[in-house]
Amino acid sequence: MPNTLDFGVDDSLDLRTVLPQRVIETAARLTHWAAENAKTTRALLKRVDALTPLAQPLQALHIAELPRPAKGGKPAGDDAVAWRALLQPALDGHDLGLISEAGLPAVADPGARLVALAHQAGVEVLPLSGPSSLLLALAASGLNGQSFAFVGYLPVDGAAKTARIRELEALSAKAQQTQLLIETPYRNEALRQALLNTLKPGTRLSISVGLTLPGGWTHTATVADWKRGGSAALPDRIPAVFAILG
Repeated sequence: MPNTLDFGVDDSLDLRTVLPQRVIETAARLTHWAAENAKTTRALLKRVDALTPLAQPLQALHIAELPRPAKGGKPAGDDAVAWRALLQPALDGHDLGLISEAGLPAVADPGARLVALAHQAGVEVLPLSGPSSLLLALAASGLNGQSFAFVGYLPVDGAAKTARIRELEALSAKAQQTQLLIETPYRNEALRQALLNTLKPGTRLSISVGLTLPGGWTHTATVADWKRGGSAALPDRIPAVFAILG
């Protein structure tokens, strides 16, 4: 189940501008959810209810959160049990909605493990159309959309980050493959500066901020042009997608 890209905080957003009617109607009838975040799921369902009444009151819906990895990324001892328990409503005959905080679940977001378990159990998996910040940013970038890779987050350590940027730039140039990156919003500007300080002048850098939101934008230019432009700092509370092509 796709979610909006505003984390449920933009009261001015008309849900129908970002989600198809079929998605809204499907969300309204579901009574069982596996969610990255229960709060943002409830925020979406309140918006849905304003357009298409929910099958049950919001308080009566079953919303279970996805297991969170233990510190260091290691699974907890009962991790496998928790994931299997999430699928139980589907095994009991209920339609089960998998949803992320924003965008499409299992695409640069958690949830793939639940989908894999569904396939193993013979449960039908149905993806619904909705916004994906990665694909929207790629489409708006003007970079190579025929060959691209999502590489997630860069290392926090400065030296390791610089080394990773150079590695990705070399790979991009050799394969003519767009490299897509994301960062925690409060580190948006730090990542932009790291990219500008490390990438070669002729490498193209595209940054998309707040796509589908009021004032959202995409700008693509060479690193040299970015430096000459002297643009304002990136917002620190709005998600951004970065793309490079060497």
